[in-house]
Amino acid sequence: MTDADHTMILLDGETVPDKFMANIGGGEIMAYTGRAPDKESENQDTVGIIPYGPDVAVLVVADGAGGLPAGRRASQTAVAALDKSLQVAASETMLLRTAILNGIDSANEAVLNLANGSATTMTVVTIEGRVARMYQIGDSEALITGQRGVVRAHTMAHSPTGFAVEAGFLDEREALHHEERHLVSNFIGTNDMRIDIGAAVSLHPRDTVLVASDGLTDNIHMHEINDLMRTGPLEASLDAIVSLALRRMTVESKHQPSKPDDLSVILFRKAIQD
Repeated sequence: MTDADHTMILLDGETVPDKFMANIGGGEIMAYTGRAPDKESENQDTVGIIPYGPDVAVLVVADGAGGLPAGRRASQTAVAALDKSLQVAASETMLLRTAILNGIDSANEAVLNLANGSATTMTVVTIEGRVARMYQIGDSEALITGQRGVVRAHTMAHSPTGFAVEAGFLDEREALHHEERHLVSNFIGTNDMRIDIGAAVSLHPRDTVLVASDGLTDNIHMHEINDLMRTGPLEASLDAIVSLALRRMTVESKHQPSKPDDLSVILFRKAIQD
């Protein structure tokens, strides 16, 4: 696939895990989604990779809300609505930031129009040449890290524990074991949905971007994710991240988090030369 191809890549891991690799947005992309171990019901995560022009890509992970009806339908509807809105925006040569905000509003309206009480998180990262930007609704997360492990940008989960970590009342290790770690305070598909917009981040060659559902961040500490994603071939990084998360889900330990859940991960690494 080339940067000139504007077709969205959609992964949903309905029955078996989906894995994808391509060169898009001026770098390499790897993606994975799959159901929680031993889970018989459908995967509620949806992963979208949307080319938006030369050296431009939109990375999105949506996680249908557990405990609410039709989580899978909500996440798929939201990603499809975002993609449709971006297709229209591309034909109008709209600024990417404006296109994303309009697309997220369209996604929210589309899920509300399902009228079935469903909802989903949505985290979006845009890659536009050498610039990345994050958009956050819920507790799926995004991270940008340099080759030497310096965190360049990191979203904040919209949850009681996420806010507590940001305010310094909890550290990340305590948050992973907190009894309220499953609570989320912001969703696509609600009338009070809000969008956190990150600052523009200038990408350096070999910087790595991660977008993931909470199936990852509820099972692996952020420093572990950072170490695994930034070095070695990108496919090896993805395999190591997925393997560790699934192992934590299936083997309980009082010293490590263990929360079986659907798992979705996108990794993007900026090329050495544009």
